[in-house]
Amino acid sequence: MLLRLKKLIIYGLGVLFLIPAESAFAQKNGFTVVIDPGHGGRDPGAIGSSSKEKDIVLVVGKKLGELIKNNHPDVKVLYTRDTDRFVELNKRAEIANKAKADLYISLHCNALDRRKRSPQGVETFVLGLHRSRDNLDVAKAENSVILYEDDYSTKYQGFDPNEPESYIMFEFMTDQYLQQSVYFASLVQNRLVNNSQRANRDVRQAGFLVLREVAMPSILVELGYISNPSDEKYMKTESGQRSLANSVYLAFKEYKHEYDKKSHVFTNPEQRKTIAANPPSTGMDVTGTSEYRIQFLTAPRKLADNSSQLKGLNPVDFYLDGKTYKYTYGRSSDLNEANKTLKTVQRKFKDAFIVEFRDGKRVK
Repeated sequence: MLLRLKKLIIYGLGVLFLIPAESAFAQKNGFTVVIDPGHGGRDPGAIGSSSKEKDIVLVVGKKLGELIKNNHPDVKVLYTRDTDRFVELNKRAEIANKAKADLYISLHCNALDRRKRSPQGVETFVLGLHRSRDNLDVAKAENSVILYEDDYSTKYQGFDPNEPESYIMFEFMTDQYLQQSVYFASLVQNRLVNNSQRANRDVRQAGFLVLREVAMPSILVELGYISNPSDEKYMKTESGQRSLANSVYLAFKEYKHEYDKKSHVFTNPEQRKTIAANPPSTGMDVTGTSEYRIQFLTAPRKLADNSSQLKGLNPVDFYLDGKTYKYTYGRSSDLNEANKTLKTVQRKFKDAFIVEFRDGKRVK
């Protein structure tokens, strides 16, 4: 048992150190999103009274991809599968990592033992150590896909999706993309609840192998409970599938908008200097009206002042964007000074960036 745990911990740490240290928002040519419809082929996923998870998520995934392609010609859309075929879990991550993707969206349907009364609703997961039995059960169900693979025990260094001790490795892992993942997960959850009118089961963390393997911001969306008659009926309909895809797309659109702004702010220094030296004319004296802060963290809920997630930064401010708390550090009317502060903050938060406020409100 001890030898097995050591192997699991070493494997987890090995994956961690293979993740590149570059910023999740570092600018490059184009943007690539990978859509991962779960299961497929000989793996049906969760089975409802008259439907299969693998079929529902494939339809929703392809609809989502078409929405992105039709509205964002600068975005490259890749699928881990676009037909009913089985793709090994590590191969799904390999597709995303090889493409150096900027975002990974894994789509699934939840289920509960039919002997129990099934809950309903949507939940969006990011990588992390599960904090509840429910989250562990979801992770077990989705990770069990590896049982369809040949020699899975060797391939995943003894990881057994049904053994709680296998999940100990997640205690030793820090996801450098967690901030972006939580931010995107919050956008997705908000859209699914408010646009598709689904029951809210919140943004959660759990130990999903596929999220651990990818080196980019990533989420796993449970579109509903296929074991719940109402949820299953909704997810089977063309209108329901279209609504779910549209909600995730709208969240993607918001995320991409933020991505473009962030990439421009701190990866285009020459243009930033030009703008600072020659501010656009507004017909009024704008001296002193703009204030620059360093945004370094997003969270689905308000953090305590002494929260370890703040990594010792003090004092900090936050502002609300919908239901998402966005934390900032420092205030300056001088953009050059803000750039100096940015470098300091990026030692602790690699993805920190500059945001502008005017009259106490974020300029977008």
